[in-house]
Amino acid sequence: MKQVRPKKNLGQHFLTDLSIARAIADTVDACPELPVLEVGPGMGVMTQYLVEKPRELKVVEIDRESVQYLHEHFPRLRENILGEDFLRMDLTKVFDGRPFVLTGNYPYDISSQIFFKMLDNRDLIPCCTGMIQREVAQRMASQPGTKAYGILSVLMQAWYDVEYLFTVDEHVFNPPPKVKSAVIRLTRNRVERLGCDEVLFKRVVKAVFGQRRKMLRVSLRQLFTAGQPLAGFYEQPVMTRRPEQLSIPEFVELTNMVEGELKGDS
Repeated sequence: MKQVRPKKNLGQHFLTDLSIARAIADTVDACPELPVLEVGPGMGVMTQYLVEKPRELKVVEIDRESVQYLHEHFPRLRENILGEDFLRMDLTKVFDGRPFVLTGNYPYDISSQIFFKMLDNRDLIPCCTGMIQREVAQRMASQPGTKAYGILSVLMQAWYDVEYLFTVDEHVFNPPPKVKSAVIRLTRNRVERLGCDEVLFKRVVKAVFGQRRKMLRVSLRQLFTAGQPLAGFYEQPVMTRRPEQLSIPEFVELTNMVEGELKGDS
């Protein structure tokens, strides 16, 4: 079978450098023994190295042409080639409820959605590795006080330790993307509960970073209805800060403050 044609509507950029493909595949070795799910294998440039590892492997690919190619070139995988949309999958059924490592050369246009789905299934995914757009990787790994620190940084680092491993240039892809890529590894931290309402935590983080140049006393107003909060709420010292200045524990504390006002506890 001829090679698969990259499809723009699927955001396909096929990696052509085998040494980089091997290096990305080897990132899963930091999380040994667990089965591996590869997202978007394309023509299997990473799969060829993953399949040699002594662990269970499944791949999920939405592109029918790529699925056909994989069946022809990776007969060992057989029933483990899943022709599905990862974003619509029930991840509890992939390995019968067992935890697994998530990896892949993730499509740029849905990489954030992939990671948010991972967050929703964090108890199933103790380790995630792979390649994404460099800008997104920098945002995920950035620390408070930096320009890249934002929604993705806080939500990911609340539950995972994020490592920016290495940068990948544009010329090793077909077709070359317009931006550089980066390989990351996320390892589940020991946090079981944040210590606040986790749904509200997400609302607070998204609300304040939606107006990241404004002080919290301005950006938080959208969370309240008329008559809320009590006058002293905006007088607290933290309200003069901007969201990129807050650590994750401080966001937890802020969420609890907001919850108190929403319930009228203060």
